[in-house]
Amino acid sequence: MLRRQSPGAPRHSRDPAAHGAALPMSHNDSRSFFNLSQLVLSAGQIKPSPALKHSKINYFEVEIVDVQSKKQICIVDKVPPASTVLDVKHKFHKACPQWYPSRVGLQLERNGPFLKDSISIQSLAVSSIITLYFTDLGQQVGWTTFFLTEYTGPLLIYLLFYIRLSTIYDQVESRKSFRHPVVHLACFCHCLHYIRHLLETLFVHKFSEGHTPLKNMIKGCAFYWGFTSWIAYYINHPRYTPPSFGHKQVSYAALAFLMCEAGNHFINVALAHQTNSGNRTCFPSPTYNPFTWLFLLVSCPNYTYEAGSWISFTVMTQTLPVGIFAFLMVIQMSLWAQKKHKLYLKRFYPEVRRKAAMIPIIF
Repeated sequence: MLRRQSPGAPRHSRDPAAHGAALPMSHNDSRSFFNLSQLVLSAGQIKPSPALKHSKINYFEVEIVDVQSKKQICIVDKVPPASTVLDVKHKFHKACPQWYPSRVGLQLERNGPFLKDSISIQSLAVSSIITLYFTDLGQQVGWTTFFLTEYTGPLLIYLLFYIRLSTIYDQVESRKSFRHPVVHLACFCHCLHYIRHLLETLFVHKFSEGHTPLKNMIKGCAFYWGFTSWIAYYINHPRYTPPSFGHKQVSYAALAFLMCEAGNHFINVALAHQTNSGNRTCFPSPTYNPFTWLFLLVSCPNYTYEAGSWISFTVMTQTLPVGIFAFLMVIQMSLWAQKKHKLYLKRFYPEVRRKAAMIPIIF
């Protein structure tokens, strides 16, 4: 028998959601969900959003090994493929501060040539680890410093002898003796030669990468400064005797000297212009300037003019020290010209094959 609930008693809700319970899914609701799923599946799989592709950079590890002891000095890691040998030298300098980049010589093989700073690391890589051999090149100086020091010395040294310092010559004899005009002309030509070199070093020549050992600068300064002292001492001596053929010999030799100096300058300007313009695909051709026409006969006319200047200076002053210096300069210039001529033959064979290196027919 059913009992009727009294109206004052509280009614308990039978809604399960009121107590946080999950609502039971009816048959119709489950069928609707099944139909929606089938519709989605029939429409095709949902494609996931494309993931961002990150460019993968392969870094290299450069192992620096001492060329003598074959011991590892350090490992330069995380070197990007676009890096150059110079970049590796800078990182090596950070790891070993006692060796600055210009002092570091790196070789791919123990007996191989030193790698240029502009070479790409990627071009050297066979695997992700690159082994380079280290050589301490010693204390280095820049090429501009090298030439400025080498040419400033002769300019100042010659002037010290020209004014006839009391510590060099006897003052009584210096005051009594008469200076021949060739002494003044020789001083002018000598100073002109080295002033031209200094100005071209500062404003004409564009030196490539690299440095030179300090010992090379000491050798060059000892050679130029020593010979300048010997030459200036004889020419400016109170007992100096003028050339045998007098004014005519001096005039012709001085004219030849000035022409060689002008030719040397115009050749250097032509070579510098070719380098600055980036046109290295062809051999330098002569221009409307007659001094550049020597390009038709020789591949290194600047050395030809340099040798001609010292030969002319020898004839003009007629002194033994100048003659010995000119002879050594001709030998040195010919060696440099031969070396440069071989490089020209590899690069510009059709244009250079019939030219001489420095002196037509002979070299």
